[in-house]
Amino acid sequence: MTRTIVESKTRTAIIGFDQPFCVIGERINPTGRKKLAAELEMDDFSTVEADAIAQVAAGATVLDINSGAVFTNKMATDPRYADNNFVEPPLMRALIERVQAIVDVPLCIDSSVPGALEAGLAACVGRPLLNSVTGEEERMEIVLPLVKKYNVPVVAISNDDTGISEDPEVRFAVAKKIVQRAADFGIPAHDIVVDPLVMPIGAMGTAGLQVFALVRRLREELGVNTTCGASNISFGLPNRHGINNAFLPMAMASGMTSAIMNPVALPVTQKAIAEKKAEVAAAGIVLPPDIDDETFVVLFGLGSTRPRPGKEMEAIRAANFLTDNDPSGGEWIRFNRAPVAAGEGRARTGRRSRG
Repeated sequence: MTRTIVESKTRTAIIGFDQPFCVIGERINPTGRKKLAAELEMDDFSTVEADAIAQVAAGATVLDINSGAVFTNKMATDPRYADNNFVEPPLMRALIERVQAIVDVPLCIDSSVPGALEAGLAACVGRPLLNSVTGEEERMEIVLPLVKKYNVPVVAISNDDTGISEDPEVRFAVAKKIVQRAADFGIPAHDIVVDPLVMPIGAMGTAGLQVFALVRRLREELGVNTTCGASNISFGLPNRHGINNAFLPMAMASGMTSAIMNPVALPVTQKAIAEKKAEVAAAGIVLPPDIDDETFVVLFGLGSTRPRPGKEMEAIRAANFLTDNDPSGGEWIRFNRAPVAAGEGRARTGRRSRG
């Protein structure tokens, strides 16, 4: 049975067909998050730390650490900051050191910059997952030696020098090429986690069927574990959580063993609270003068003012139970008996986990 082992200093997460689904938290990523990128430019890691704690509390078993920040202000005075090869290696090292200091889950080192990957590998305690290698010849020649040198597993993305193909046969062939090339470096198939690339269902009606078929082939023919950017499937659509909640259990039933995703339901914003209070007042409803925001949002079904596990986590835990990767439903019962707001409680357990 294929098992991919990733470790922190004190904990082990196992990605495998006979294991609970591995949730790789995606929030520590400045790409598209201008506020986070601005904080990092000022050496402010408060959001990174909060995101790390919240994701672990919500159920992430691995945390993805992405260093793809753009330091706009520093670029104006030092042109080196326009080069990711200059920015990312020290930033990756700093991110990993901060995250490792506050949570004890394994990490996934995520960058397109080889120097950042190696900086992350040098700073990381345990056995991280490396994200990523593609089927591009130059990329394989750079990344696979790092994978072998540090003896770590790697995410293999199914695109090559020709780009991302819409043909699932081509994407399977790229994955097979990476697995075979990795073997030439002495890297076993169980240390390859293939991302078959999920297309948006709104742009391609067969995207779901494609990835389910690809995952089955990757499991049966190559014997590898799989992952994906789970939210890609719902890109551009309304009620994305509804699509994601259906997609994840179906992908799991097809053999997918992990996903890079956000496990946290983000808190209700003050703007949303103010709008709802105005709506309530306009309807003639009189609220107690001392009602707090959390009581208000729960009362009117808006969610919570605190981070908490997202609905996708509920779907994953239910699917774990239904696929017999939650023996006797113990995790499902605990999840529903005592739901914990993400960020509350202790993130550090000091013990090894099954994953």
